[in-house]
Amino acid sequence: MAATGTTEHTAGERTKAFYVTTPIYYVNDAPHLGHAYTTVAGDVLTRWHRQRGEKVWFLTGTDEHGQKIMRTAEANGVTPQEWCDKLVTEAWKPLWEHLEIANDDFIRTTELRHTARVQEFVQDLFDKDEIYKGGYEGPYCVACEEYKAPGDLLDGEDGQKLCPIHKRPVEMLKEENYFFKLSEYGPRLLEFYEANPDFIQPASARNEVLQFVRQGLQDLSISRSTFDWGIPVPWDPKHVIYVWIDALLNYATAVGYGADQAKFEQTFPADVHLVGKDILRFHAVIWPAMLMANGLPVPGRVFANGWLMVGGEKMSKSNLTGISPRQLTDHFGVDAYRYYFLRAIQFGQDGSFSWEDFSARYTSELANDFGNLASRVAAMVGKYFDGALPASTADGDAEGVLHSALIETVSLADDRVRALDFQAGLDAVFGYVKLVNGYITEQEPWKVAKDESPEGRARLATILYTSAESLRALAVLLNPVMPETAHKLWDSLGAEAHLGALDAQHVQDAGRWGQLPEGAVVTKGAVLFPRLEEKKADA
Repeated sequence: MAATGTTEHTAGERTKAFYVTTPIYYVNDAPHLGHAYTTVAGDVLTRWHRQRGEKVWFLTGTDEHGQKIMRTAEANGVTPQEWCDKLVTEAWKPLWEHLEIANDDFIRTTELRHTARVQEFVQDLFDKDEIYKGGYEGPYCVACEEYKAPGDLLDGEDGQKLCPIHKRPVEMLKEENYFFKLSEYGPRLLEFYEANPDFIQPASARNEVLQFVRQGLQDLSISRSTFDWGIPVPWDPKHVIYVWIDALLNYATAVGYGADQAKFEQTFPADVHLVGKDILRFHAVIWPAMLMANGLPVPGRVFANGWLMVGGEKMSKSNLTGISPRQLTDHFGVDAYRYYFLRAIQFGQDGSFSWEDFSARYTSELANDFGNLASRVAAMVGKYFDGALPASTADGDAEGVLHSALIETVSLADDRVRALDFQAGLDAVFGYVKLVNGYITEQEPWKVAKDESPEGRARLATILYTSAESLRALAVLLNPVMPETAHKLWDSLGAEAHLGALDAQHVQDAGRWGQLPEGAVVTKGAVLFPRLEEKKADA
């Protein structure tokens, strides 16, 4: 079996790109907070690895085939392709740009670079006798694009059976299909999971998949024959390829499968697939089995994030709890938005969103703790040293505490973010913010400034240098999370003239003390996190 990808190499050792994917999102409607949550997490993870000096490839995109898309387009009086083009152009791509998502590629499953390669992949499986013709009858959820096991359904009104995810009635379908011999891969998958215990994360997701596979796998229908909005099966064009087979293959087609072998070898497989927990089985069971069947390497990790909850319900359009990310960014700003969801919710667990909690964290952590720290340090350097950063010549125990704490903060944040524990990584960084604020409060530079002796001036210079140098490190650590804010801080510290671009600073080197030079021009720019207006969400 081919080796998996890994995240353990240092930047200098890697020849393969650190490859991260989001799901490709279904374009039956505009994106909501749940879509943005996963995408921001992928962006922060890949920005962090770039900040370590690593070669990175970050992929997102849209899933545009299937019965649900076809019906949505028909309901809106347009063709499926027209519907997809409109949504991608007017909703999906503009939101990712608005949220500062630095993806390297955006794949659409209606693109020729994808459709042609999907046909090749499926043809290869057919030629290897991994696919056979059969028929299927059973309950189907169009919203999930998935046949459901009868035991998984919920009871609805008038004897109806409901999808447990979308709470909508399922449809009974009977049609001729082609099947992939998924049932034969159960033992191989279990052996693979055992040999690669970190393949499925978090642990709760791993346990769910293990239990599912141990119960025995059924062969998978990989075609549909009752509608035509999909990629034709190459040997039988009366069928279209099942939308999930089509969709999963984007992770290969987007990086050159069957078209650019050099790029494919330098990128594939993904080091991390980020997925919602409702699509975990597709990625942790079907996807690796498909790759094994075609002799391709299996991904490094499948990480299932939890659901964003409102009023105890998963946030989604179908449950009428969908909230537009722009409703929040209009009020809190993009950087605060990117910060909040990764700080407030343990990635991999369900988490509840509330306007009140966002407001409280914005005011306490961003405006008061971090923003005020940056503002007061710049103001004091301006007031007491005419904006020229003084040298630190009177270090004592208090400064030593900050030096040591910064090294520990950088190490812990680097470890936790790379493990996708964003909350703990940000806890470490903002613990250091509080430490620096406490240092300034204890050292009282405004009082020390009244001592105009050489010793007093040296002590004041040391306090302000120590504070500014701490901010230099914080700008590097927070750049992947809040890039606009971090760049404003970098500019305020006059760092680029001496240290170069912020994006070029290696995060693992952020703890090396003394990088800001004496004489750096420190300016007090606009407030990083302005006071919030008193208003509530419209949702």
